[in-house]
Amino acid sequence: MILDLVTAAIAFLAGLLLYPPVIQGLRRLRFGQVIQDELEFHKAKAGTPTGGGLLFVAMGIVGALLATMAGHTGALPVLAGLVVGGLLGAFDDAQKLKVGSIGIPARLKFPVQLLLAIPVAWLAHAPQHLVPFDLGWAYWPLAVLAIVATANALNITDGSDGLAGGLALIALVAVALALPGAPAGERAAAMTLAGGLVAFLVYNRFPARVFMGDIGSLGLGYALAAMAVQQGWLLLLPLLGLVFALETLSVIIQVAYFKATGGRRVFKMTPIHHTFRIEGWSENRIALSFWGAGALSALASAWLARLAV
Repeated sequence: MILDLVTAAIAFLAGLLLYPPVIQGLRRLRFGQVIQDELEFHKAKAGTPTGGGLLFVAMGIVGALLATMAGHTGALPVLAGLVVGGLLGAFDDAQKLKVGSIGIPARLKFPVQLLLAIPVAWLAHAPQHLVPFDLGWAYWPLAVLAIVATANALNITDGSDGLAGGLALIALVAVALALPGAPAGERAAAMTLAGGLVAFLVYNRFPARVFMGDIGSLGLGYALAAMAVQQGWLLLLPLLGLVFALETLSVIIQVAYFKATGGRRVFKMTPIHHTFRIEGWSENRIALSFWGAGALSALASAWLARLAV
């Protein structure tokens, strides 16, 4: 535990020093956030540097590589998740910077995400808890879908200052330190990533000076799911990331109801954090409230996991 905390602290200090030049570099490259027309309350954020997830993803990759070189192969699923998720996210971020572009089309992005999740699921393959039998072939679709769903849920949640980063940090620490069975290599990579995330949050809290972009959200999502799958807690992912799941569910309900009723809505805007914003909640209030819910769901998942072993 002490070594894990030291790892996170070193990563935090490194991130704290490196983020200012990274943010300046993103500004010089004109990696500014494009705001959707309907998000009136976000207009002031237009041009804020995006792609800040590059640094904490890179730090997580370095941590995973060092752990692997030290003989801790448990870091490999995290490493694979950060690499494939980060690369896909970086390409998507680059596409979104083009005028009039919304990034990689969904009809192409989803199949690519599924393909990229296969090697991550293969590296993370392990017997799953909470299941009284061997999943056999059923493991593969479940694991691949869980990895892709986690990445997309985190990506959907990334729409308010500090929100996704804080929730990801809570889930990451829970997987690495609270759920039983985390191998040493996974913990080392996770805590390096966690330290980088805390540094990112210093600059991402309201008013955000940098956004994580898809490189951060997809990299985190792939890595987080890979860790849970490797430890055998695939079925706990919806509880561990309950807020991510609810944010995604709000979008699914809104779209389905909109199509079924010819234009009527259940929520004022989705993901659901936008509805709270329209209702007058500040971004700080949204982040703190959602973090609190995320912490409770993470504690519940850890309690359930310890009952099951």
